[in-house]
Amino acid sequence: MFSSLRVRNYRLFATGQVVSNVGTWMQRIAQDWLVLVLTDNNPVALGIAAALQFLPTLIFSLWAGVLADRLDKRKLLIGVQIGLALCALVLGVLDVTGIVQVWHVYALCFVLGAFAAVEVPVRQSFVAEIVGRDQVANAVAINSTSFNLARIVGPAIAGVMIILIGTGWLFLGNAVCTVAVIVGLLRMDPAKLIRGPKVPRAKGQLREGLRYVRRRADILTVMVLVFFVSTFGMTFFVTLAVVAATVFHRDADGYGLLSTTLAIGTLAGSVLAVRRSSRGRPRTRLLLGSALAFGILEVVVGLMPSYSTFAIALIPVGLCLMTFMTTANSTVQLAVSPEMRGRVMGLYMLVFVGGNPLGAPMVGWMADQWGARSPFIIGGAVAALTAILCGAVLLVRGGIKRPTTGWSRLLLRKPGFER
Repeated sequence: MFSSLRVRNYRLFATGQVVSNVGTWMQRIAQDWLVLVLTDNNPVALGIAAALQFLPTLIFSLWAGVLADRLDKRKLLIGVQIGLALCALVLGVLDVTGIVQVWHVYALCFVLGAFAAVEVPVRQSFVAEIVGRDQVANAVAINSTSFNLARIVGPAIAGVMIILIGTGWLFLGNAVCTVAVIVGLLRMDPAKLIRGPKVPRAKGQLREGLRYVRRRADILTVMVLVFFVSTFGMTFFVTLAVVAATVFHRDADGYGLLSTTLAIGTLAGSVLAVRRSSRGRPRTRLLLGSALAFGILEVVVGLMPSYSTFAIALIPVGLCLMTFMTTANSTVQLAVSPEMRGRVMGLYMLVFVGGNPLGAPMVGWMADQWGARSPFIIGGAVAALTAILCGAVLLVRGGIKRPTTGWSRLLLRKPGFER
């Protein structure tokens, strides 16, 4: 299950990520709660903060992919991690000293998002250099496991610590946690990295990457599905805080518990992905099925009548969500040529995160106009419908195997092939 951990460089990388991810989730919970406190539980303000944090992805992620193909990814990540630590430090100092205002949070959300827009595609493409192509799926699944383990621990700690010491110290704690990633990167042996062909600086490299994806129907379909699911369905950074505060009238610990139950499901999905990674390439049917199940279950969550049933229903949602995310990531990583990996992962992160500047304010507006439950119902319906449409397109084009038994054989007689 954990074969990629035999690589020393990856062990250093993964260890730093575990510590840093705990701090990231602590900051994420603290940031959401701080915005709600500063704006008297205004869901639109929370949506604006999320949008500003994700907006730089629209601007920088494609260029970050170009940089990842041109430059030393390890050195680039070290510089970006220093920037992320400084953002957390500044916000922590402003909050602890009591002078923080909502516009401070907005500004730092944008700066933090700018660093993250560069960091994520570089980090995603760097994984293949650490472990090699044969271990990419396993490493991606382990990354997801550590991320979601932190997603359980971080919000649980944050929910309690916000009540005890306030939000500011959690930002400072995240700045310290980020140092773990920097130390791990510095201790790596660069000679043992499996580097792809170096791409020289030239004009038109960004357009070349876009043309490459456009010619690859398999990758393009994944991109479309990821965009709609992430933009309309994966809006928990806004919706959970609003539901906890306005529907169930809970404090920060109640919000932290909802994030934790969601993370229990995503952790389970990550562990299952690690097991599946030893069985070969991810299947398109798993990608479509997990997206469909996620959308349906999210609608069910939005209809749950009590806090307890709402929290419990988040667990299978998290499992399906993580199955979808790891399958999509592994599919793209394994399908792309090494010299194009940085640019394709930059585009992948653009469609994965870039819809949030649109989705976050829209979700906040829906919660304000139609109630905090409405984003779950509408977002889940959009995710499920997109999965059905993408499946239909692939079925017509022969990208997935048609059913050969039962009632489905009567509807779909034309043979196909399986990816």
